[in-house]
Amino acid sequence: MSDIQDKKSRKEMDRELVYQLDGRPGFSTAVPLGLQHVLAMFTSNLAPILIIAGVCSLSGADTVIMVQCAMFVSGLTTFIQLYPLKLGKNYQVGAKLPIVMGTSFTFVPTASAIGAASGIGAVLGGCMAGSLVEVFMGFFYKYIRRFFPPLVVGCTLVTIGVNLLGIGVDYFAGGAGAADYGSLKNLGVAFFVLAIVILLQRFGKGLAKNSAILIGLIAGYVLAAFLGMVDTTPIAEARWFGLPLPFQFHLEFQLPAILSFAALFVTSGLETIGNTSGITIAGFDREADEKETSGAILADALGSTTAAIFNALPNTAFGQNAGIVSMTKVVNRWCIATGAFILMISGFFPKLGALFSAIPNAVLGGAIITVFGMILINGIKMISKAGFSERNILVMGLTFAFGMGVPSHPEALTHLPAALQFIFNDPVTATCIIAIIANILFPFKDQDDIEKAKEAMLG
Repeated sequence: MSDIQDKKSRKEMDRELVYQLDGRPGFSTAVPLGLQHVLAMFTSNLAPILIIAGVCSLSGADTVIMVQCAMFVSGLTTFIQLYPLKLGKNYQVGAKLPIVMGTSFTFVPTASAIGAASGIGAVLGGCMAGSLVEVFMGFFYKYIRRFFPPLVVGCTLVTIGVNLLGIGVDYFAGGAGAADYGSLKNLGVAFFVLAIVILLQRFGKGLAKNSAILIGLIAGYVLAAFLGMVDTTPIAEARWFGLPLPFQFHLEFQLPAILSFAALFVTSGLETIGNTSGITIAGFDREADEKETSGAILADALGSTTAAIFNALPNTAFGQNAGIVSMTKVVNRWCIATGAFILMISGFFPKLGALFSAIPNAVLGGAIITVFGMILINGIKMISKAGFSERNILVMGLTFAFGMGVPSHPEALTHLPAALQFIFNDPVTATCIIAIIANILFPFKDQDDIEKAKEAMLG
């Protein structure tokens, strides 16, 4: 009788601990909750890697290396967010909050352009050097926050979303340059995956809903294999076990690439700020404090630098995992840490990486095109949060005219200095820079605008 009571009290204690930041629930409670976070972000974590590997025409073996390292780095950076590294009394690397890190989609359009022109080495070198911007943001967050209001972030996210949708459509049709681009087989498989994702997101519950993209991928993978669309050679050739090793590619540090990525790291840092506040509001009913926010940004920067060293793309705080915290109210760090451990261990099994690298483009396109659409919608939501005053409409008009319009016609700037041509070389970079400048040049004059801007900054 005593044993039964002890087990019951242990279960009750575990149920209470999952809603507390600290404490260690039993593995039977912690592992499923941690695994839920992994399943929710697993596909989104690897999809950017697969896209850039395809753009850079990497071999199957090199793609496996990138996938393997992406899993390892995401788990490692998540650990740092959960259990920060102390830097004296005032700073820490990590938020000490249930933040899950993964490969950022923000960098995909720019990385695709740079990768197609200069190769994977220029992408990784640009990411490593560009991440220093986020280090600066983390240490001086309280002084620079006012330069990056939701209006600036929203405009940048809209541009990222628009650019990603084009990439998503290419994958939906079978991949840019594919011999069977737009074939009925590719479109049929892509729509099959998309239908599963939509149905699960609309009518699914719990883990099935949160893992809709992963389930859609698996179903599409099976169908594609049945139709003879899966190349199993990389899977057969991959080893069962292997260490995720650094510097498997030669890094190149090209100034244009570094500056382009530096502008994007501002946006990535602001996304992390938003997700950090979202977690504290949902889980603790309060705003994130300065130390937590600064630590989250610094962990983001460290994770991105580490990712470049380990052959992967920059990390950022994942919004879907912040959504899980908001929905479940489970904030226990130990539970999330079990998921981070699963991610890190996955990085030691190249077979698993090869399994994902062999996903046909059409299957991937059907799964991720809705994710790209959500990035666009999130940008619109942030702009809506800032409001549509005359001043904001002017800032947005200038931002989209010069940030999206001019880069689509680069020949219009051929007689301008090289520095100005560079700014407008990439639409995402141009939008971010123009939005910041326009926001400074046209200060708030109306008191209602000022109050609304303050409310938006506070989330």
